[in-house]
Amino acid sequence: MTRPLYFDNNATTFPAPEAVEAALPLLGEFYGNPSSQHAFGQKVRHELELAREQVAGLLNARPAEIAFNSGATEGNNTAIYAALQARPDRKHIITVKTEHSSVLEVVRSLAGRGYRVTELNVDRAGHLDLDELKNEISGDTALVSTMWANNETGVIHPVGAIGDMAKQFGALLHVDAAQAAGKLRIDLKHELAIDLLTVSAHKFHGLKGCGALFVRDGTPLEPFIRGGHHEGGKRAGTENTVGIVAMGAAAKVAQLKLDANIDHMRKMRDRLERGLMSQCEDLAQNGDPVSRLPNTTNLGFRFVDGEALLMMMDAHNICATAGSACRSGGMEPSHVLMAMNVPLAFIHGSVRFCVSRYTTEEEVDALVSKVSMIVKRLREMSPFPAAAQRGPAQPDLEAHKAYFARA
Repeated sequence: MTRPLYFDNNATTFPAPEAVEAALPLLGEFYGNPSSQHAFGQKVRHELELAREQVAGLLNARPAEIAFNSGATEGNNTAIYAALQARPDRKHIITVKTEHSSVLEVVRSLAGRGYRVTELNVDRAGHLDLDELKNEISGDTALVSTMWANNETGVIHPVGAIGDMAKQFGALLHVDAAQAAGKLRIDLKHELAIDLLTVSAHKFHGLKGCGALFVRDGTPLEPFIRGGHHEGGKRAGTENTVGIVAMGAAAKVAQLKLDANIDHMRKMRDRLERGLMSQCEDLAQNGDPVSRLPNTTNLGFRFVDGEALLMMMDAHNICATAGSACRSGGMEPSHVLMAMNVPLAFIHGSVRFCVSRYTTEEEVDALVSKVSMIVKRLREMSPFPAAAQRGPAQPDLEAHKAYFARA
């Protein structure tokens, strides 16, 4: 199969060669159980603990604060239930309307079991309102759970300010950093307000099925999965040593080249945006254009059906994700874009493009050429003929940034 134009890196990433190379010996020669006391098992234990140090290095945390698991979904579930068990006398949870389903579905299920749940609003730029948080938080709040950066728009939340507010009321702060790790600098030795933080290996060029939960020293944690002494008692079950060792190697590479990777991703993202905005009329970027991940852009194509756009991109071997999900045979608008009050005319034509450190200029230019051609073709078929008759508009990126700076 011809290599696709891959722009879906917030869904998963290309496994780094260093990660694959590190994992290979554990698929064959070194297959021992890291909990076994013999030397053969302890060789694997050594590699596992090295990986723990490497993941801790990426987050600037202590290795003892890292517990490996199956990924961010398990981590988010564990963090939420652990926080509530640690504050049994408190019955209030605060989150944000734009969170991942692995947070929203959990807290919404708790709303029917004696807990009061507050979902904070976001503005047109995707930012939560700190004043609303200040008004909602109280001595009854057990947990505040928020993303560091949104998976659809890349918009970054002020986790430091959120955590400081949580600490004033004795609430725990959980941060879903699945999209932030490897794309932003994370320093948990100084972001002291964060009690629990989740990451997933395959979001920064590790392997799928492996992640980690940061548990700050002193934060109480009842294991979500019981039945063993693994991971310092934080998560039972024989460790996924292949995934963990690969995750450690991926974390090491991400840490060593973080600034260069961030700069490269930002250049590729901006090149993509400029190219499409110069070729496509009625195109809007969804979310804050400045305070966001360096690799992510969410673009709304007005007068274009998102499902048709994705199908035609797939036919041209382009991998990207819609701003709306196809469920039950119909297009369900993105809950993130709906919470941001993006007009429906743009929501239904929204696509998330996500670059990586491996993305090249040639790939970006090929994407721009193909997508602009597809959009033109779809607009020629559109029931809105005026859209097809107008030529491409030159983007006014500075005006766009100024608009969101005022929002």
